Amino acid sequence: MQNQIAHYANKLAFEIDSWDLKEAQKGSADVIVLDVRSVDAYEREHIPGAISFPHKRMTAENTETLRRDAQYVVYCDGIGCNASTAGAMKMASLGFKVKELMGGLDWWKRSAFQTRTQQCATQSANEVCGCN
Repeated sequence: MQNQIAHYANKLAFEIDSWDLKEAQKGSADVIVLDVRSVDAYEREHIPGAISFPHKRMTAENTETLRRDAQYVVYCDGIGCNASTAGAMKMASLGFKVKELMGGLDWWKRSAFQTRTQQCATQSANEVCGCN
């Protein structure tokens, strides 16, 4: 029973859902949202207020100017994309407080929250996710 309780406590400590993130953004919580997908994917569509910071660029040098006292939330496309997990791991290993957005951008939109989008006349049917 204790292992089960510890498991759920860890999930709550290291993950956040769309509703809780939206509430944190509205409140006085000091939350910084990082879109850890490719820059192109971010430019196509992202959570309002999110900063583009691809997980492959997360290094000690590239995070020197980031605040150490903030709570970071990282996200990617959602199920089937592991960029947010990679980003969360890198940020945590660099000493930042970080949570992963459950379901990523997909679940954010399913919760009927707005996104910022780039107007595209056409989109390729062969578009790949922004994990890279």
